This record gives sequence, C-alpha cells and structure tokens, in this order.
Amino acid sequence: MKIIALVKYSMDVAELKVDATSCALRMAGVPYRFGDLDKGVVEASVLLKEACGADLEVLSFGPPPALGAMKDLLAMGADEATLVEDPYGGNADGAVVVRVLEAAVRKRGPFDLLVCGFASDDGYSHQIGPRLAERLELPLVSYARALRIEGDLLFADRDLEESLQSVNTPLPAIVSVAEEAFVPRTVTLIQAMKAQKKPNNLLSLEDLGLTSDELDQFSAYFALGETGVVVNRQQHMVKGQDLEEMADRLIGYLVDDQVLVLQGGA
Repeated sequence: MKIIALVKYSMDVAELKVDATSCALRMAGVPYRFGDLDKGVVEASVLLKEACGADLEVLSFGPPPALGAMKDLLAMGADEATLVEDPYGGNADGAVVVRVLEAAVRKRGPFDLLVCGFASDDGYSHQIGPRLAERLELPLVSYARALRIEGDLLFADRDLEESLQSVNTPLPAIVSVAEEAFVPRTVTLIQAMKAQKKPNNLLSLEDLGLTSDELDQFSAYFALGETGVVVNRQQHMVKGQDLEEMADRLIGYLVDDQVLVLQGGA
C-alpha cells in the first residue's frame, strides 16, 4: 500500500506586516515554511502508515528550498520526499497547480490514498482536493477528523461543524483533513538525523511532460496587486468601584463606537 501526502511550502502569513499609511504588504524577508496545516496532513498520513504498514511519500509543488525543509516531514515518519519545482513563484492558480499535481502523482504512483489539507495556509481556496479528485476520477472524503483503513476501504469521520458524519469509500481515494484534527508529533534528534538519509527527489515540469506555455492556458485569473487591511483597535481601560459600574462604562464605550445600539432611548 502507498500513501502520498500533498503539502505546500508557503509564506508564513503570521509574519506579514501592513504599512499603516499605504496599506502595502511588507513581504520582504517573510519566511517560508510547511505550516501547521501541512504538518497535520503528514501526521494523519503517518498514523495510517503505522497502522497498516504503508509506504508514505510527501509531495509538494514549490521552490527549490522546499526540498531541504521537507527533511522535517521525513523526520515525522515519511519514507520519501518529492518536490516539483515551481516556475510561477507560488502565484499559479488552482487550475494550474492541480494539473501539475495530477501529473506528479501519476508519475510517482501507483498509490492507494492521497492525503491533503482542506486548504492551504496562504491561498485558503479549498480547491485542490476537489479539483484533483475530479481530474483523477477518484472519490473524495473531505474535512476528515479521524481515519482508518480496513482492507480496501477507507473509513473516516467528517467534520460538519455541528455534527460528525461517518463514511467509508473504496480505495484508491483522496481525503482532505480538517483543521487542527491531527496534531503534529514532536520530532526527536535521532529521527531528524535519520531523515537526512531518506531519499528526496527534485522534478521539473519537463520531467512530468508539461511546459509553462501549456499550463498558462488554464490560468483563470491573474494577480494585479495586493492591498493590506489596517484595523485600528480601540483601547480603553475600564475602571469602577464595582462590577456594575465597570459594566455600565463598558456598555458606554460600545455604544459610543456603535457596536451596541440601545433600544427605546434607554
């Protein structure tokens, strides 16, 4: 059995800053990483690997430095890492990315299960899992919080916000994991050292039989620019002799800022 975990090496959006005057994004020097969503994908995949003895490969479409960062994912328990070099600088839209990933998983296959996140840390478009399932003509189980494999079936508990739905589907299949459903394990020094010896592969579009000119025709949008949003927070110190007086003053601040509207002239 083979499992492929799809991950994205993206900008750490928590480190983005916005110029208060021009609203321009300060992107210079912002680090890139495999974020918590991606590590959750790997954690879910490793748990399945440990339970059923599968081979696990992590696959990404990104810049060359991502190959070194994938050592951390190998240390978590993956057996092999493959990076397809991204000539778009991370700006390709979902229609392009999904065709690259489709070609990559076909080349790295055959496989039994593809595991991805419900979204990426930066784009948050929620598109890759459903698009890839359509391209590969495979069943998709989305927003999974618990997974297990029994024979040729994948069992999953899906997060439907106010309820859980238990489903199963034949393999091969694609599953997207819900946010914070799988907490990444802590990697030991020995695991990190062993990861240095695990195989990693660097592929180009040409290795997959693709060209940028061919892929460009699928681009549905082009980025014209980025504008940050500046939120000016109100800061008030609420003081009073007792809780009732402090509550009255807090309500007064909220009414002044039109967060609350008092009815009937009260």
